[in-house]
Amino acid sequence: MRDVAVLALPGALPMEVGMPFQVLQSRTAEHYRLTLCGRSPGPVPTAGGFPVVAQAGLEAVVAADTVIVPAYDDIDQPPADDVLDALRTAHARGARVVSICVGAFALAAAGLLDGRRATTHWAYTDRLAARYPLVRVDPDVLFVDEGDVLTSAGVASGIDACLHLLRTDLGAAVANHVARAIVAAPHRDGGQAQFIARTTPPDAASTLAGTRAWALDHLHEPLTVADLARHASMSQRTLARAFAAETGASPLRWLTAARVDRARELLERTDWSTDRVAQECGLGTAANMRLHFHRLVGVSPSDYRRTFVGRSSPV
Repeated sequence: MRDVAVLALPGALPMEVGMPFQVLQSRTAEHYRLTLCGRSPGPVPTAGGFPVVAQAGLEAVVAADTVIVPAYDDIDQPPADDVLDALRTAHARGARVVSICVGAFALAAAGLLDGRRATTHWAYTDRLAARYPLVRVDPDVLFVDEGDVLTSAGVASGIDACLHLLRTDLGAAVANHVARAIVAAPHRDGGQAQFIARTTPPDAASTLAGTRAWALDHLHEPLTVADLARHASMSQRTLARAFAAETGASPLRWLTAARVDRARELLERTDWSTDRVAQECGLGTAANMRLHFHRLVGVSPSDYRRTFVGRSSPV
């Protein structure tokens, strides 16, 4: 059981406050214990014109395994000193600290982003960089995972960041199960561009929804970009433009990421050899799978499997 403190600052954006509860707790409650926190227990005003009620104060932030700071409206004023102290103390004792959207300003004010790469909503990246010059602001990504500190861009990318936490903690199978349940895109790479037409899930009404769903059902086959174009009844050039608009990635990059994601699920759920996993997800050989797996996941397939041996399957 992981303790997660969601810190609602005055003027918090209600949607961002609710995201961690919806993603992390609604279907994986046996793994996470979430607490809504404020400077003290009680009502916290939100940007929506209604309060949310904090269950605990900053003592729960200090004690948490993960601290999530959603967006709040008054980013021109640093949070109160006791809030900044709580964030620093939590991080110093080993907590993972996460921001959603302009919640990054609170992390920066606490000094937790100094010398690190970070992001926030694209409309505020210049302001973050100007105010906190020690932060290496990346305006072009959905989220940045620095291990013990994770920052995400605006609004919908907060869902991507929360799904990334699930994927990191519990594996791809659990994260994909939750993504399907909340009708979210199963996996959007943190390096994907922010300012794009947003991805829709495969069962939604989008130009390439049917083709992407078909591809996911045929990953074990030697699919090519030409195959995708034929299924979509498009030229390869038109397909590339449509993929960029809907997913922020090229068809080949999307296909490779989908295959690696399928490999993660098979490594978690089966005892198949790496050669068989590579064949079943369309990556061909174990060597080719290791190459793409290490590039996208950061570890080898065998190390990944050892990490998730014994983890619970999704409910």
